[in-house]
Amino acid sequence: MNEVITTVNNKEAKMSNTYLYFVCLVAALGGFLFGFDTAVISGTVSLVKHDFSLNAVSEGWFVSCALLGCIIGVSCSGKLSDKYGRKIVLIISAVLFLASALGCMLSDSFTTLILFRLIGGLGIGVASMVSPLYISEFSPSRFRGMMVSLYQLALTIGIVLAYFSNAYLANHAADTFDSASLGKIFSADVWRGMLGLGTLPAGIFLISLFLVPESPRWLLLKGQEQKAMAILVRIDGAEAAQKEIEAFNSLGDNDEGSLKELFTPIYRRALWIGLLLPFLSQVCGINAVIYYGPRILEQAGFTLSNALGGQVTIGLVNVVFTFVAIFTIDKWGRRPLLFAGIGGAVFSLIIIGALFGLGITSGPWILIFILAFIACFAFSFGPVCWVVVGEIFPNAIRGKAMALATLSLWVGNFLVGQLTPLMLEGLGSSWTFWLFALCCSPALWLTWKLIPETKGRSLENIEAYWKETHK
Repeated sequence: MNEVITTVNNKEAKMSNTYLYFVCLVAALGGFLFGFDTAVISGTVSLVKHDFSLNAVSEGWFVSCALLGCIIGVSCSGKLSDKYGRKIVLIISAVLFLASALGCMLSDSFTTLILFRLIGGLGIGVASMVSPLYISEFSPSRFRGMMVSLYQLALTIGIVLAYFSNAYLANHAADTFDSASLGKIFSADVWRGMLGLGTLPAGIFLISLFLVPESPRWLLLKGQEQKAMAILVRIDGAEAAQKEIEAFNSLGDNDEGSLKELFTPIYRRALWIGLLLPFLSQVCGINAVIYYGPRILEQAGFTLSNALGGQVTIGLVNVVFTFVAIFTIDKWGRRPLLFAGIGGAVFSLIIIGALFGLGITSGPWILIFILAFIACFAFSFGPVCWVVVGEIFPNAIRGKAMALATLSLWVGNFLVGQLTPLMLEGLGSSWTFWLFALCCSPALWLTWKLIPETKGRSLENIEAYWKETHK
């Protein structure tokens, strides 16, 4: 009899895992679009700058206007996702992505281009908060680190595919697209084709979202226990589902709450983590390399086509080292990955600045240490930030609180996107990278002093931890 039960349970686990992976991968497509839209801009900056005769301020605005849209999108997404559900807000983000890609491709002026970049930013902002939130709430605790890391993996794949498509269109568009209708988009104004390719993944994301359920924890918050139970049983079995619901109900304060709770002594530490970790993950300079990589590599002696090729290499390293986090975060924990990755990132940034300062720009050394920086970020800051901010907040205000944390991320991202061209021109490459190293360093203190180890803990257990440690 025990053998029969074991066999049935094994079959159930396989079915559950398949469904779990499917749903989490669909949600992770929000990360893919985030990454694609973020990185595709790097190949268009010099082209758009030439076509519209942009100065340094206008160039920074072209890059960072989408980030302003992100800030607005994040500001709205928390309240909307808590009120109407995670799924419907993800659908809205997919529609915004689709509209942005089409609008940018067909825009007839710089003002119109900026408008649709802002719309795309709204979509990125919404997806950047709700996608990891949805995955965090959907996943069993023993898989949560891995599942949320899939979001970061999808983000890095979106980045590298944007680099590939940019490099291909920059070098081969004129030969591939020679018809009159496609010539302007993919050849004469090749940046239009670069931005317009986002319509394909946006369409896939939109259609796929209709195949996934609502977040079970959001359903529990709304009193729909039976629907939540059915989903939890499907992904983790009846016994685990019952324990999850009992733990949820045992907290006794699961009515929709206010952000004021975060400012109480119980959750103040979680608030500091949620504000500082995402912000520091951006001001370390990761998106300076993503947005302005070709320009930085050109300053290191690469031609534009070779710089774009180097950018593809950067994207591939980003993808490969994200797998380190996926396979280790639920075994080693969050804190070890943060310590190793942040320390390596600071060291790499210091060396890059020194190489520029000493004039060692020929040869592969700058590219090698840029790749080292990307690798360190990819297995630490990148995925672990999303995992941690998706875990640390109480159920009743998780959407609003995570929106606040993600807003902090986008404020940092906006500052880096807007200021990097001015820093490169005014301070030079050396001091720009040294400043990034200085901004990255406090994350080591944050990890040591404030961030608890959360591997293997349920969301309810983490919430109870804050209450117990405050006693």
